[in-house]
Formats: sequence, structure tokens, C-alpha cells
Amino acid sequence: MPWKECKSMDERLKFIARLLDGEKMAPLCREFGISRVTGYKIFNRYKNCGLDGLQDRSRRPYRHANKLPYQIERTILHLKRQHPSWGAPKIRDKLIKEYPMIKPPAKSTVHAVLDRHGLVKRRKRRRYKAEGTPLSDTHAPNGLWCADYKGEFLLGNKQYCYPLTITDYRSRYLLACEGLESTRSAFAFSVFERVFKDYGLPRAIRTDNGVPFSSPNALFGLSKLSVWWLRLGIRIERIQPGHPEQNGRHERMHLTLKKEATQPASFNCLQQQGRFDDFIEVYNNQRPHQALNGNYPGEVYTPSTRIYEQPQEPEYPFHDRTARVTQCGRICIKQRKINLSVVFAGQTVGIKEVADNIWLVSFMDYDLGFFDEEVGRIEPATNPFDPEKC
Repeated sequence: MPWKECKSMDERLKFIARLLDGEKMAPLCREFGISRVTGYKIFNRYKNCGLDGLQDRSRRPYRHANKLPYQIERTILHLKRQHPSWGAPKIRDKLIKEYPMIKPPAKSTVHAVLDRHGLVKRRKRRRYKAEGTPLSDTHAPNGLWCADYKGEFLLGNKQYCYPLTITDYRSRYLLACEGLESTRSAFAFSVFERVFKDYGLPRAIRTDNGVPFSSPNALFGLSKLSVWWLRLGIRIERIQPGHPEQNGRHERMHLTLKKEATQPASFNCLQQQGRFDDFIEVYNNQRPHQALNGNYPGEVYTPSTRIYEQPQEPEYPFHDRTARVTQCGRICIKQRKINLSVVFAGQTVGIKEVADNIWLVSFMDYDLGFFDEEVGRIEPATNPFDPEKC
């Protein structure tokens, strides 16, 4: 039987006693449910230390990470109190100059000593708060597209349907109405890619601040979908939270869609998609639109001249280096891992040193934020999509 947690000392005594009576190690270990390596270790501890060797031993590690001799740690604290503005790199360099005979500690170890004694100021990370972006008003087709999810509804088979709709702002042309299983970005990617292939690329896309158009935990609310749009040269526009009237043309189309294609709902997603396809045909080519002087949206809309193709890798000629963001959203620089965001996974960013050990991270024409080698985390720069800054 395996060791009993509450009577481990008694079990070890029985094990040793039966070994001393001449029983074999292998069958005895099988009976007690332990490996022979553990059995020999217990027996050797008994031979070397007697009964004291059978007591539970401390699991405390023999050495501690970032643990320094008392004299060096005291010197680090003394330098910090003399120079409160100094960080771990400068203190480490000072130690190397004044005490060349000792092995210099790593910068992370010096930082850990300062942090342990409360000598590191922790800056509160500014959380992104959705505020919307500047909104444009275009008079040409494909100058602006509007996208949104019409509210989900229950089908006859008790499954939810999430219709993703895309319209052209100028002509009101309904580019897509796709019933999806959820609002996951993978489904949205496939819909937008098909629309881009069929109609070309717009100059900008206007959405709300919900998933998958925006991510509340990423820098400036960017998502994988919006990062892809930026790579394609498409500007992103977001309405202010709580103001659906800023996307009023699209919301008005949703009202017509609800009345004519969702009440009552179909039994399954395939049947519902057939009704969506019929609605697209009628809405674009048979239904006169008052805002278009009675014309059909299909009579006003023309496909974009901007052909969809895979974007080129961004170049950063004015940066010190480029780096590819890992799948877990990190940048590796000087054997350090800097947390950025998973929404940039696989993307190439530019890195430039703007001050002593202070680095600027940029994506395309947008400055994302700064990091230093001590903290290893990016602090956001000024929001390039802030209405007051644009």
C-alpha cells in the first residue's frame, strides 16, 4: 500500500523493520506501492542517520532564485537610497565598477532585491476604455462599409443564429448577410475574405466596439480582425458605446431584415440562410430606396477598384530592428520576453530605442507603446485612434 500521509513515519518504520528481517527489496516495494528507487533512498537514509533519517524532511529548496549574499544585497539597497532614480541596470553597472572582484548579479536579480524591499514604484496600467473614433462621411461607393451582427435569435431546432451583415455606406448595397453559429473571429474572417474577393477592398469599415471587431483587453481595443484590416490598408472606424445612431443606416437595414427574413425563424441554419439570400436579392435589386431617389442599391453600387490580395510584410526603415510576435503574443529581445498581445500574433513590428533601455514598439504607422528591459511589459502610447488625437 502507498504511504499514508498522516502516518508516513509509521509506514517507513514498518518498511525498514521488514527489510531488516531479511525480506527482499523488490516485492516489499510493490507491497507498499513505492518504487525501488524510493525504497533504497529510505533504507540509505536509515543507515546514515538512524531513526532521524526517517522523519519528514523540509521541501525548502537548497538555493533560491535572486538570492544574494547579505553584503551585496545591503550594498544594492544603499546605492538605491543614495540615488532613488536609479534602476537595476545602473545599480548593477555601479557594482561592477566598484567591486570588480565579485561576480555581478543579473539585472533581474537586482530588480528583485529592490522590489522585495518596496523600492520599486509600480505604475498602474491604463485600461483601454472604448470611446469611438472619428467618423467619416463619404459620397462614393466603397469609401466606407458598415458591419455589425444583427441580434441573435433562436431557430426552430433551438440553435442560435448570429447574422453578420455588411453594407456599403453610400449605396446601401447589402454585401453580405451570413447566419453564423457564434461571433468568433474565425467565422468573421471567412465572411470578410469572401466579400473582399467578390467586391474588392473599401477605404474604411465602421463597426461597434463588440467582439470580434474590437477586443477590450488589447492595446487600443484592437482585435485580430481589425489588425488584419489595417494590414490590408483599411481604416477602422468605431462608433461611441451606447450610440447605435452613429451607424444608423446599417441599423435601419437590420429592422427591415428582421421583419422580412427572421419572423418567424426557420427550423435550421441552412433554411434560414436561404431566406437571407432571398432578402439580399430583393433588397439590392428589387426594392426601391427612398434615400436613393427611388433607385435600387444595385443600380448605384459598383465594386471597388482595390483588388484583394495578401498584404506585404510591413517595413520599418527608421527603427533599430524588426521582430515577429510569437503565437502567445510576445516579443523576444535580448533573451527577454516582452508581453504585447495575442491579437498581433504572427505580425512583424518595429522596435526602436528612444532612451536608455527604453524601447518603442510600432505596428505599421501606429506607435503601440514603450517598454524597458526591467519590467518586460509594454505600456500603451497615446491612442492613435482617439477622436481627440486624430
